[in-house]
Amino acid sequence: MAKLFEPLQIKSVELKNRIVVSPMCEYSSVDGFSNDWHLVHLGSRAVGGAGLIITEATAVSPEGRITPDDLGIWKDEHIEGLKRIVTFIKSQGSIAGIQLAHAGRKASHSSPWKGGKMLWLEEGGWNTVAPSPIPFREGERPATTLDKSGIEKVVADFRDSAKRALQAGFKVVEVHAAHGYLLHEFLSPLSNQREDNYGGSFENRIRIVLEVVDAINEVWPKDLPFFMRISASDWTDGGWTLEESIQLTRILQTKGVDLIDCSSGGNIPHAKITVGPGYQVHFAEAIKKETGILTGAVGIITTPEQAEEIVASGKADVVIIARQFLRDPYFPLHAAHSLGVDVEWPVQYQRAKL
Repeated sequence: MAKLFEPLQIKSVELKNRIVVSPMCEYSSVDGFSNDWHLVHLGSRAVGGAGLIITEATAVSPEGRITPDDLGIWKDEHIEGLKRIVTFIKSQGSIAGIQLAHAGRKASHSSPWKGGKMLWLEEGGWNTVAPSPIPFREGERPATTLDKSGIEKVVADFRDSAKRALQAGFKVVEVHAAHGYLLHEFLSPLSNQREDNYGGSFENRIRIVLEVVDAINEVWPKDLPFFMRISASDWTDGGWTLEESIQLTRILQTKGVDLIDCSSGGNIPHAKITVGPGYQVHFAEAIKKETGILTGAVGIITTPEQAEEIVASGKADVVIIARQFLRDPYFPLHAAHSLGVDVEWPVQYQRAKL
């Protein structure tokens, strides 16, 4: 049997295969609420046979949204709609996960098809927060530097959102500490120029991440999986490095984090990244080799054969796929056929089984 379709046990949860739907922003919410788009988008990937489906970056606070159109979980009223989605995903034999996020200095932008530009206050934008008042792009409004009480609020927002996620029925929680969003901003010296206990040394720069993990552990059951997405490298001199990612991972292991979702970049606009099929897989391979933790590989993974090679060779434990799932919601069913594996199809689709 292809390794890609072997089950994976993580604590009390079993994934039926190693194919994961990556968090992908849909920019289709009003006031953070999920709606029919999210149900159909995420639900169709469950029909398509993915083992784990992770929601898009879900904001832990209104000011933590990338855009006014982001999905949210900052208030109890968001739970009901998310629970409907989780229930459907479960009915198809898939596991529902949620990515908790805060955009930091990259917040208060318009959605991509609305221009993707920073929104000024008179355009419906809001004041952003960050470790240091360094704009992401030249000409953008500097963020407000978080003080201790602001940091405490961020940590509490992650904790409270994880509690709501549990109430909605999610079985996997992932913390977004990648792509230049708030937690990554603290990790990287390129965006963190603080001189207090949250800046400077490696130990100080990772402090808020560890506080978020500890806070979530207060409400998230110890038998349910806990993931973290990181940018394993800033791809720029003086930035966050793979070596620091490995060092951070070793600490996260002691706090019950089960899997590192290994992405990269996003913290500065001018990073020089050579993009190609599987261009980030080596990060997952290195972190897994050095720490023994479960890892997820991302980055232009588009074919069944490529996905199979990644997991079969031990470079990562799961493949976390984004754009290919937008092209083909039924990628796992088609991959199984290509790799000669007989998997269950939804009963409604049996007459079309390949």
